[in-house]
Amino acid sequence: MSWVAGKLAIIGWPVSHSRSPLIHNYWLAAQGLPPLYEAYPIDPKDDFRAALRGMADAGFVGANVTVPHKEAAFAAMDALSPAAQILGAVNTISFENGRLQGDNTDGDGFLAGLDATCQRGAPDGNWQNAPALVLGAVGAARAIIAALGRAGIDDIRLVNRTRDKAEALSGLAPHITIGDWQDRAALADGCGLLVNTTSLGMTGQPPLEMPLGGLKSGALVSDIVYTPLHTPLLRAAQASGYIAVDGLGMLLHQAALSFEIWTGMRPHIDDKLRALLVTDLAEKD
Repeated sequence: MSWVAGKLAIIGWPVSHSRSPLIHNYWLAAQGLPPLYEAYPIDPKDDFRAALRGMADAGFVGANVTVPHKEAAFAAMDALSPAAQILGAVNTISFENGRLQGDNTDGDGFLAGLDATCQRGAPDGNWQNAPALVLGAVGAARAIIAALGRAGIDDIRLVNRTRDKAEALSGLAPHITIGDWQDRAALADGCGLLVNTTSLGMTGQPPLEMPLGGLKSGALVSDIVYTPLHTPLLRAAQASGYIAVDGLGMLLHQAALSFEIWTGMRPHIDDKLRALLVTDLAEKD
């Protein structure tokens, strides 16, 4: 193995709840390495770039970034990948010879999760040949919309409870239609993909009211949250004969892309790792 092993981390505030250490240490163990990946809290009041320099001095070679630091990480980098430049946010940092390299794997991780679902037996697997409806315009929505544009979706429909936030994302892909929140059911008509990026339906949040009858037969319905794993939206999708895509797909695949950036090795996402995550979610939530 050509990679020189070093410490890895997930940066956030708070960050103790993160499942990233479980995921990455599982892959490190598969390479015969000790658990080098840890949760690393950085207070938003601290100097973020100085904190990163301290990590480099302490032997860290890479880090993931979660809320609220993705934009601060973007500003602190010495070099940025095209994906990070487009999104204005960084979720993967590499410490390379005293320089900070920033990347963003969220969008490609989302697409990889959809592809994996299709490979496991989704009936048509042709979500790319139909319109897509995205609910929500904050957080991961930016990465998902940009990724859908790269995937060639020529009809992306975006709604948010606050319309101006949706309009702010209209330049992320070539063919975006901004709709009003109350029109979301009509905008779902004929869609091969529905993605919920809002917090609605998440544990402790109100449910998402979303009629699904207008979706294309065999459509994929994705909810990027994973607490709970089986959200009301996903249960309704399954009951209506659609393909439910839970939040673990994006979580695992964006993590795999980060792991590959650091180590040069694409880790295997297997049923055992997914089962470990499901058990961990059940125990902690």
